[in-house]
Amino acid sequence: MRYRSALRELAEVTESQWGMVTSAQAIARGLSHVDLARLADSGDLVRIAHGVYKDAGAPSDEHQELRAAWLSIEPGRLAEQRIRDRPGFATVSGESAAALHGVGELRTMRSEFTTLKRKQTQRSDIRYRVRPLTEEEVTLRAGLPVTTLERTIADLLESRVDPSLIGGVVRDAALRFRIDYSRLIEQLNPLASRYGFRKGDGEGLLEHLQAVAGITAESLALRLGQSLMLITPEEFERLPDENRERVQELAHEMIETLQNKAQT
Repeated sequence: MRYRSALRELAEVTESQWGMVTSAQAIARGLSHVDLARLADSGDLVRIAHGVYKDAGAPSDEHQELRAAWLSIEPGRLAEQRIRDRPGFATVSGESAAALHGVGELRTMRSEFTTLKRKQTQRSDIRYRVRPLTEEEVTLRAGLPVTTLERTIADLLESRVDPSLIGGVVRDAALRFRIDYSRLIEQLNPLASRYGFRKGDGEGLLEHLQAVAGITAESLALRLGQSLMLITPEEFERLPDENRERVQELAHEMIETLQNKAQT
């Protein structure tokens, strides 16, 4: 295929996929492996993972490797098609999900995904777990399907991540987002006995995680107050709707906590 024609064909895909395209998607649009190699040699494409290329002029972000890994799981399908299939075949999960939500201080070494069926890979930088997810357990972050915070916390515990690190995830999630504690406890119930709690005592396990992280109403109020002092009105208005609502809720909670504390 001619040079300019090849670039036009790829642009139709890369514009909606964070500047990326898979080999399978390119070939489906009439390009050959030779065309891809030539575009890479010319510097128009950059190979960022096996079978995944990026438009050299497209901006990069902190989730680039995770996006490339997700695209490689179903290389023939477009991202927009896969995202519509909620919950879909592959969902970002585990430590990768925590990083995508921006909670905790886990050192994410691999791209982790939950898939509907077992999937083999020889790549050491990708990890799969098999679990059927419900639509309520999947949300979108940075354009990728990801397990909800509640499902993510349960998955981390199931993977035997250090509870002190998971406590940090719980703390950050409570401060920045609206957590469905009933759902979280329900998902922690099957894991309680693994951590020395009574069988089915997800509430006790959650309380332990909160204690490990030093989470109290007062500590959350203090952290929120410190955060709010650093947020200008303009920055507040630029926050996503769900984050603005959560900041307002926590601000009211902080005021009530401080008022109650002053009365005791």
